[in-house]
Amino acid sequence: MFDFRLKVFHTVAKRLSFTKASKELFITQPAVTKHIKEIENYLNIKVFERKRSQIVLTPAGKILLEHTEALFSLYRELEFELNTITKNYNGRLRIGASTTIAQYILPQLLAGFHQKFGHIKVSLISGNTEKIEAELQANTIDLGIIEGRTKKSNFKYEEFIKDEIVLVANSQHPLVKKQPISLETLKTVPVLLREQGSGTLEVIDHHLKKTTLKTSDLSLEMELGSTESIKNYLYHSNSVAFLSIHSIFKELKNNDFSILDVAELNIGRHFYFIQPQGQTDPLSELFKKFALHYNFK
Repeated sequence: MFDFRLKVFHTVAKRLSFTKASKELFITQPAVTKHIKEIENYLNIKVFERKRSQIVLTPAGKILLEHTEALFSLYRELEFELNTITKNYNGRLRIGASTTIAQYILPQLLAGFHQKFGHIKVSLISGNTEKIEAELQANTIDLGIIEGRTKKSNFKYEEFIKDEIVLVANSQHPLVKKQPISLETLKTVPVLLREQGSGTLEVIDHHLKKTTLKTSDLSLEMELGSTESIKNYLYHSNSVAFLSIHSIFKELKNNDFSILDVAELNIGRHFYFIQPQGQTDPLSELFKKFALHYNFK
């Protein structure tokens, strides 16, 4: 429906590579270059520039990318709305989600989905990432939504929404007034962590390895099996914990918790839809499309 040249631009802008874009779009590299040239000629401005062996977005390219993503979002929403008119959806959808997603992301999303598709019966189970993968493998759920980092070849992964894992303490913690804290200081503070098999723990471990620290260097006070148990523990201790930003909006607003900035440590990630390779079903596809254009507040 939309101009293919914009899709070419968007792919190059996200990959910052003409070669990767050509492979992803199944067109030749000269064709990619031609489409980008046509965009630049039409706009009379450069959208990419070369720096040594790499390409980067120009200021105009950054603006074009921002508006292109907004356009694509509108196109997806339009396509979704039109498709729902022509199809009468009903049946049962079984969803499994990592605990953070099940508690803090999905409730409002499921309420909106039910209002629009009341004939579809939805069930939701939660557990850590390992459990959701096992449920998919056993065919006891149709769609998984997880927070892990490791990707297994027998599953298909699709990005859902972005997340950030932050270091959190109760607002009376002495370190709140001493920010940012160093990695060396982090080693000395009692830390709460999620259990083994948790996607959050896996992501934390991966990012710490990029620094001078490892998870084993932390002063572990306790492993707890849910975000809520960690949050309740923090209220009554001077420990700290790594938690999803989505899980602490209310506590930050009420000034119960504070985020501790750690020098040289930023932990960003995506939540993912996950399904067995080669498996698709209309209700899972419908839910994914609904979720991807949902306006989270």
